[in-house]
Amino acid sequence: MENIGNLIKEIQKLNLNLTITVVDDSSPDGTADVVKELQKKYPNIHFISRSGKLGLGTAIVAGFRFFLSLPNPPDYIITMDSDYSHNPKDIIRLVNRAKEGKDLVIGSRYIAGGESESWPLKRQLISRTANLIAAFVVGRRIKDCTSGFRCYSKKYVQRVLPALHCTTYEIQIETLRQGKLSHLQIGEIPITFVERKKGKSKLSKDEIRAFLAYVAKSCSAYLPFSPKPSNSADNSTDE
Repeated sequence: MENIGNLIKEIQKLNLNLTITVVDDSSPDGTADVVKELQKKYPNIHFISRSGKLGLGTAIVAGFRFFLSLPNPPDYIITMDSDYSHNPKDIIRLVNRAKEGKDLVIGSRYIAGGESESWPLKRQLISRTANLIAAFVVGRRIKDCTSGFRCYSKKYVQRVLPALHCTTYEIQIETLRQGKLSHLQIGEIPITFVERKKGKSKLSKDEIRAFLAYVAKSCSAYLPFSPKPSNSADNSTDE
């Protein structure tokens, strides 16, 4: 609860022309009360309250749709965690990199200069393995496909939004893969990911299953052909 309030205040201090949108799945920690109180001071804060835990994927899509529905949609949309895992000061670096010609910029833990603080070796190995798999699915040499700290251009969101269907964590990979299919430019900048100080940050079993299911589905799309029944004696197939 304290994290979201302090994070919003720090973002406001960046003195950017911005709109802040908080998507909350009925958190029991008082997040709604904190944000609604801050709305009295900051008119640029919007709050989207949803009933039940609907998943990260649907939260990101809800945020995208909200921003595109504005009379003057922003040129760039930032996604980030609300628990101080991501440094709000890096928002400016993400936007500046995007202005250099990238349609999407990822805050990366795995390029030179990036890191994850206080992560045990086992977790680092799991994360890096997941990112190697994700990079294969995406079809690009991206080091940190699972990072949620990103700067999307308006063009990127407009192109990929109609094709987004993932409801949980695998949305991070789906957005990249759809960007690849749309021939959009993706870049990375180094960031330091700081483990949240309170609460758990482990993926749920459902999210892991969803990730694996998406990987399996995406990999099947790379098969060069699908075998078809044949009545011929040699059982030949068409490619």
